[in-house]
Formats: sequence, structure tokens, C-alpha cells
Amino acid sequence: MSRMPALFVSHGAPNLILYDTPATRFLSDYAKTIDRPRAILSVSAHFETDRPVVVADPKPEMIYDFGGFESELYTLNYPAPGDPALAERAAARLAEAGLGPAIAPKRGFDHGTWVPLMLLYPDADIPVAQMSVQPGLSAAHHYKLGEALMSLRDDGVLIVGSGSFTHNLGEAFQRLRTGDVGADRPEWVGSFVDWMVDRIEAGDTGDLLAYREEAPYAVENHPTDEHLMPLYVALGAAGDHAKGERVHDSHQFGVLQLDAFAFR
Repeated sequence: MSRMPALFVSHGAPNLILYDTPATRFLSDYAKTIDRPRAILSVSAHFETDRPVVVADPKPEMIYDFGGFESELYTLNYPAPGDPALAERAAARLAEAGLGPAIAPKRGFDHGTWVPLMLLYPDADIPVAQMSVQPGLSAAHHYKLGEALMSLRDDGVLIVGSGSFTHNLGEAFQRLRTGDVGADRPEWVGSFVDWMVDRIEAGDTGDLLAYREEAPYAVENHPTDEHLMPLYVALGAAGDHAKGERVHDSHQFGVLQLDAFAFR
């Protein structure tokens, strides 16, 4: 098996899975373009901890970590097995890098994990371990997490960072109330997205790590940046100055950019 890519995907709102959108069609088709992984390490923006935590639950249950959405969502199940051995290996590599990980013996799949994986691998027959993000720590910290995990890609592990390329929910909810899912993208979103994409495709790690200070409208697009940190894990897992490929580009309500990137 060739080395697996590291991915960053935007998982959107939980109900993304219920509708026919460019993002759902991308996620439903993308797995056909890469080798089948032996296991998946999901880094979810909805799993927040003070230090890196890897889940070793052999039979993760579902976490419906949202409210106010369609009742159908609360009946969905993604019965993929956990992978305690992968969790142990990931934690060992993080420990070797001095990142002070912990292992959680039990935790279910939050929607940052099950929404994209239900579309990517609907048969739920690939083992999945989950890892947290640390919202109080920097992009550089999350890049180091990815660096520590890079070798897992040679063992058939697909690292999937699941977040959102832009994530200003206040602005999104204003537009959601109008129902205008196809609203034009404002300049403050477009400028940020263009800046990030240019540097991802160029492999400009230095600028990317300083995005909070350097990117135009960074704070407007990410008032809190936990939904962008999974991208930095994927970037770090690709190695020094790795260039990312933008494999999907779409947005909803003008302000929620749902891009995806593959790092090889």
C-alpha cells in the first residue's frame, strides 16, 4: 500500500448529510479516488481538550452534539469499530514528541467524525480512532501533533482533520434565517480564503502558522479557531513545506466555506 494522504475536510452543519449539495457530493465520491485505508484517525473540531487525547473505545457510540436540527439526525448511526491499537500507537508517537497525550478509554463519535465519515465510507467497515484539538493552543502546536503522527500514514492510516475552512456562526445564522443558502460570498470571506489557499498550495508553512496575525480577516472568519486546527494537524502530518491540493471548493450562506485539502 502506498502512503495515505492526510486530509482536511469541512464537515458543515450536522444536517449537511441530509441534503444534496456540492459538499455532500464531494464527500460521497472522494474515497473512490484514493487507496482504501486500513484505519482512520479522525481529528475533530468538536472534541476539545486541554492536551491531546486519543480515544481507545473499541465500540464508540453516537454523540448528537447539537440541537434544533431535523429529528432524522438523531436516529442516524455510524457503527464503525474503534481501533484501540491505533489509539495506543498514536499516543506513543505524541509522547515521544513531548506532547503529553492522554488516552480516553470511552468516547463516542461526535458529528465532526460521523458526518464526513458517513459520506466518505458509508459501509462503516473501517476502524476509527479519534483525537482531540486543543482550542487554547496554537496552530504551531497542532502542526507538531501532525508531525508526530506522520509515520502512521505509511501503515495505511488515513488522517482526517475535520473542521471548517471558515466558521463565523454568528454571521451564518443571520443568513440562515433568510434561507439564502446560495448567498454570494462577501469580500471578507473571499480575501481570507484566497490568502489561505495560495499558501496551502505553495507549501508556505511559515505564513500558515502565523495566519492569525497575517491572513486578512482571520478573526472575522474564525472568531475562535478550533474549526481550523484540524487543518494544521493534516498539514503537519504531510511533512515540512508540503503543498496541499484543494480537492473541493464550495460555500453555504455566503460565509461558511466548505473546502477540502489533500496533503501527500
